[in-house]
Formats: sequence, structure tokens, C-alpha cells
Amino acid sequence: MEVVKIVVEIIGFMYNAEFWRMSVFWTVSLIFSYLKLFYQSLFSPISICYTHCSPKDSTFATKLVPRPVCIITGATSGLGAAAAYALSKEGFYVVLVGRSSELLSKAISDIKSRNHDACLKAFEVNLSSFTSILEFKHSLQQWLRDSNMHSSVQLLINNAGILATSRRFTSEGYDQMLATNYVGAFCLTKVLLPLLENSPIPSRVVNVTSFTHRNVSCRQADKETVSGKFFLKSKDYPYACIYEYSKLCILLFSYELHRKVGLMKKSQHLSVVAADPGAVQTNIMREIPSSVSTMAFTAMKLLGVLQSSETGVGAIIDAALAPPEVSGVYFFGGKGRSLNSSALSYDAKLAKDLWDASCTLFEELQQASRADGVRAVHKYGTVVSD
Repeated sequence: MEVVKIVVEIIGFMYNAEFWRMSVFWTVSLIFSYLKLFYQSLFSPISICYTHCSPKDSTFATKLVPRPVCIITGATSGLGAAAAYALSKEGFYVVLVGRSSELLSKAISDIKSRNHDACLKAFEVNLSSFTSILEFKHSLQQWLRDSNMHSSVQLLINNAGILATSRRFTSEGYDQMLATNYVGAFCLTKVLLPLLENSPIPSRVVNVTSFTHRNVSCRQADKETVSGKFFLKSKDYPYACIYEYSKLCILLFSYELHRKVGLMKKSQHLSVVAADPGAVQTNIMREIPSSVSTMAFTAMKLLGVLQSSETGVGAIIDAALAPPEVSGVYFFGGKGRSLNSSALSYDAKLAKDLWDASCTLFEELQQASRADGVRAVHKYGTVVSD
């Protein structure tokens, strides 16, 4: 009976266009990325491999910031946990952000067991909730003050992401996958931007994206699309399409913020880069039937493109430690290598439309948060600082 149940589960999941989109399109885009990297190494007149610039270098050390602060979202497992360990070894004070206090404690214990000198701090944050993001900002600032540390952040890695196979909504009515993968990253970066700009040494935002962005053809970036409401009109939940779109949004956002940083005098020491780890065996596929995900991982192993978290994190570490002047770059393949992302990801008009729509959503969330604060004051008679 158990075997029959598994077979029925596999057939039921495979009888879906989204499954075949993942199986075929995602595999093709991954192989295309590696072929492009190979072609570049053979025929490009100038093959750029960026070197690492570690905080351990004397150029980073200052009296104000003896140990740079690095924030990593989705740090409880997989790539986030691997990045937290690697960057703690590089001399960062690593702030781990995740949804589970229990998993955060476990991640810290694991890192400490391998790096006794690691400086770590954990915050429980739900990136699909704007209220949670604001609470994190206030808690982070308070922690910096209490620890007599400079009121700044040197590195923000927006790594958190989910692959949801069913419709779920945030309290604001957004699609949860888009809210977690993109809107949350945008809002977190916006609220932490003053701390990044306040850094007396070069600071950086690293946005983790995916090769799956190459499959997107949608040229819409209005409020309805960014919030996910456009996709929810479909009878079946188009989870593969939404995941791809969220990763394209992360890239468009990276390039647009890079452009805007170049125009803002107070932000000119801030750089923005994107990192694509490739195919990595993590628990992001936990909502897919285990029998199906096992088959997928086996196929990728046979193709030689499946990596462990410890290997796949290479692109993220390359992006984090690239020289301060490096910005607007898409890291892929590890070893300091970079590629051009899809043509659509460089569409300046689409990026501007996305920025405008995202800012509108951000302002609406801010207003709703203030209204909630006012209601709380009326109800409890307590003033809550914003």
C-alpha cells in the first residue's frame, strides 16, 4: 500500500505543467549558464575573476569598525548557514536572520563548534511580514547601541527564499512566495539602507538570485504583479512561474539600486551585487514530494551540476568579498567568476517600473504599520516608537 501511495503521489504531482516547467526549462537554463561560463573562459579576450577582499585585510580595519557587521537572511540552514560560517571565518560579526528561534540556536551552535572565535547574533524575523521587518530594524539598532558598536551595517545578504507549491497569503494579501523572495528583501534593504550608508568603510548588498530567472518572459512590473495578485488569477497555482519571476525581480532590483547608488553622493561607497549559487541540494524543495525531489537530485548529480551547500555558497562568498569598487555584477560558478544575466534583467525601463511599484507597496506597508501603531496607542494607552 505504501508503494502504491508513493506512485500515486508522484503521478499526481507530475500531472502538472509547473512540474514540467521545472524539469525541462530549469534544467536547460542551468546547463545554458554553465555552457556560457565555459564559452566565456575559452573565447572571452578578458576573463575576469574577482579576488577576495577580506575584513582581515588592514584596509578594512578602523577604530570605528574593528569587526564589520554582516546580516544574512535565511541563515538557519543550507546556503545561509554555509555563508554565515564562511563569513564568520573571514572576521565578520555575523547576524543570522531566520523564522525559527530553535533553528537559529542550532545554527549558532553548529558554527561555534567549528569556529570557536565566531562572533554571532541571531534575530527571529518573518520576511513576509513588514511589521516583523520593522521590529528587526529597531532590535538591531538597539543591539548595536547596547554593544557599543558603530551604528552601521557593512554587509547585507538577502538570501532567504521559498519554493511554495500551493497558494498562501500574507496578512497584507500578497502571495507569500513573492513576499518572501522579493518584497521582503526589497523592504529589508530599504529600512536598512541608512545603516549601510552610515558605514565608515565600504558597504555592500548581496542579493541571491537563480538561473531560473532566464525563463521569464513577463514584462509586467506593476503593483498587482509584484504583490502576486496577477498570478493568482490562474486556476492552478503557477508556482514555478512565480519563483522564476521573484528571482528576476531580485536581479532587476539589484541593477536598479546599483544605478541609483551611483547618483546618490551619500551612497557612493555602497555597492550592490547579485549571486547565483546554481543548483544546490538544500531543503528549499521540501514542499515537493520527497520521491520527486530525490529523483530530481539524482538526475542533477548524473549531469554533474548538483552542489552541496558548502560548494554552492562559493558564488555568494565571491559576491560578498569582491573588491569594494565591484558593483552591478552577477556572480555565478564560484572561483570569483561572473556572467551576464538574461537580456530581460538588464531592461532599464522594466527595472524602473519594478522600483516604482515596489516603493508604492513599501509606502502602503509603512502607512498600514503607522495606522496599526495608532490603534495600539488608542487601545492600550502606550506610545510605541516607530
